[in-house]
Amino acid sequence: MPHPDEIERLSRIVVDCGFHIHNDLGPGLLESAYEALMAEALRQAGLKVRRQVNVPLTYNGVVVDNAFKIDLLVEESLIVELKSVEKLAPIHGKQLLTYLRLTGLPLGLLVNFGQAMFKDGIRRVVNNHRGGRSTD
Repeated sequence: MPHPDEIERLSRIVVDCGFHIHNDLGPGLLESAYEALMAEALRQAGLKVRRQVNVPLTYNGVVVDNAFKIDLLVEESLIVELKSVEKLAPIHGKQLLTYLRLTGLPLGLLVNFGQAMFKDGIRRVVNNHRGGRSTD
């Protein structure tokens, strides 16, 4: 489990990179464009980033190899889900919480580049559940 101080450091870097991208380009691009730009900005900040990470799920003995994909996985410790919509819906946060519970990670960031003000598009989602990938 990553140290809480490290997770907070990573989240600050993600928010800073996202702010600069949003400030320079504004809302309106496709989610895939923001994903590519964020991944590169985080790499330039010295972080390891993986895009579209397939995560398997085991439930009642059934394995689903590609149960979901994480938009960005930063330092194998922080999930970043990106959106480019006018307004986040409650399901977006619930989806990220499910990802956190299934991976056992403590924190995820939901970043919506579609909002006029970047600060209005950032949501922290905390996993208080100590589960893992298997739910057998």
